[in-house]
Amino acid sequence: MTKQRQVKLKWVALASLLNNTGAAFLWPLTTMYMHNYLHESLTTAGVVMLLMSICMMVGNYLGGWLFDHWDQYQTAVLGVTISTVAIFTLIFAHGWPWFAVLMMLNSLGDGINMTIVNSYGSLVSDHSSRYVFNYIYMAFNVGIVIGTLAVGVLLPVSVVLVFTVATVFYFLLALVVVFALKVRVPLPPKTPRSREKLASRSHQQALVLIWLILLNFVTIHLSYSLWESVMAVHMTNMGIPFYAYSLLWTLNGVLIIVGQPLVNKLSPYVRLSSQIMVGILIFASSFLLLIFARNLWAFVLDFVLLTIGEMASFAGLPAWIAQLTTVNEAGYYQGLLNIMMSIGRAIGPLYGGFVIDHGNYQELFISVFLLMTVTLGGVFAYLLRLRRLSDDSK
Repeated sequence: MTKQRQVKLKWVALASLLNNTGAAFLWPLTTMYMHNYLHESLTTAGVVMLLMSICMMVGNYLGGWLFDHWDQYQTAVLGVTISTVAIFTLIFAHGWPWFAVLMMLNSLGDGINMTIVNSYGSLVSDHSSRYVFNYIYMAFNVGIVIGTLAVGVLLPVSVVLVFTVATVFYFLLALVVVFALKVRVPLPPKTPRSREKLASRSHQQALVLIWLILLNFVTIHLSYSLWESVMAVHMTNMGIPFYAYSLLWTLNGVLIIVGQPLVNKLSPYVRLSSQIMVGILIFASSFLLLIFARNLWAFVLDFVLLTIGEMASFAGLPAWIAQLTTVNEAGYYQGLLNIMMSIGRAIGPLYGGFVIDHGNYQELFISVFLLMTVTLGGVFAYLLRLRRLSDDSK
């Protein structure tokens, strides 16, 4: 079977859906399974989660580097092989410490998979990058909704059943990668002239903007991870049942599935960078409004606001990065974007716990709002500077 020359969006989106469905069977139960089933301490569970984040970051970087410097297709096969073998082995070896070791191995594979999906997405040529990444992000969230709903039904039956069904989704992912993503897109040769272009002033300015975007992305996911960690404690302390907290994530996924196609319709009318920055500002504002949330409906309305900001910005960020970089850099910078997400998610629970231990939830919400808006202000200010320079040169 020869390698195709064109990446098909439908297969990249399906890969994203299957990967995230399989992963969503696992991440909600990791801490609970270690503490309640394996009888390990919450501290041990926290260390394992941190190591999983590190493995994810290593996979993000490795996937990007191999995609650019080795072989696109073989890198995709490597990632899905690692994650599938790890989850399949969990069916038979899920005691301590094998559970922790295999979850870290799966995180390494998933880190490669995430970068590969975005990197292939940046090479889709028959749609705009904005449309491509909105479509991929919608598939991502469909997978999360399916996985998080299914694990709640399957776990009371048997944890082995959870691992078995997760393995089925990873096996389907492997089939998609092996048979539908056997693609090799030829990249432009790195001639002296192209190297001169890469070193040009405009390219260096784009790189500064990219790093400002990446810094803002860290603060966004640092803040987002609070909803996955300390917010469950905050809401239950207010007398709100845990099942109501968990249903917020289903609401989030459903809103994104319904709303993301509407966001796609903005592309002819709104500049991508403007849409992203407005979305991030809405997202950040939801944390400031948490100061005043005292009952379930206030949290529901706040989460709806957060989701609106997420829809407007999250899917557009990899598209914006793709617009600012060359095809030779696709894997590297899409990998960096995922690394920054992993860094934010690793720091967030530690930061949240520290601020709450030495202050209160209100101070935490104000601090993350400031972190996001200050770093977003840096992106906005530099973007204005670039536009002024562009206008002056005309």
